[in-house]
Amino acid sequence: MNKIEEMLLELKDTSEFMVDLAYSSLIYDNEEIAEEVIFLAERMNNLSLEVQEKAIEIGMNKPEEVARIVVMIRLQASIMSIADAARSIADVVLRGLGKHPVIAMSIKESETIISLAKVTENSPLDGKSFGEVRLCTHCGMFVIAIKRDREYIFGPGKNTKIEAGDILIAKGPEDGVTAFKYMAEGTDK
Repeated sequence: MNKIEEMLLELKDTSEFMVDLAYSSLIYDNEEIAEEVIFLAERMNNLSLEVQEKAIEIGMNKPEEVARIVVMIRLQASIMSIADAARSIADVVLRGLGKHPVIAMSIKESETIISLAKVTENSPLDGKSFGEVRLCTHCGMFVIAIKRDREYIFGPGKNTKIEAGDILIAKGPEDGVTAFKYMAEGTDK
């Protein structure tokens, strides 16, 4: 896979993640999750510009690749439309416009929520892999991404190490959130 294909894959994965987060922020009127969407949107804009620059570079150096590059640019534009829609949903939450009866009804029907928790140095998770801590078994929450500094690790595996300072983004039942946060923070129930 070449560099531009890797960047397009990252754009696609990030836009899908943004949609999940945006809907969750709207359903649960959660500004913290909405702010993550806005942060990711900025990251997407930067990566999108890199894709465009790389595409132009390839097109200039390899004229026979122009048709392929046009397809990639169209794909990139479509992915960015999805990311922009997710950002718009998050913006509704941040402006306090997210409370609506239809949204309230969907909350009652939803069995899964998204929650964020920051891992502290006191946490039993710090320095361990997901395979070691078996987080899903203990609290029912499944980590879908880790925010480490300004980078994201999507779909961490059982060998992925958890570090103090990581923000774990997890999906699961509402009754698992409290235990999930306690484990990440290293506090007693």
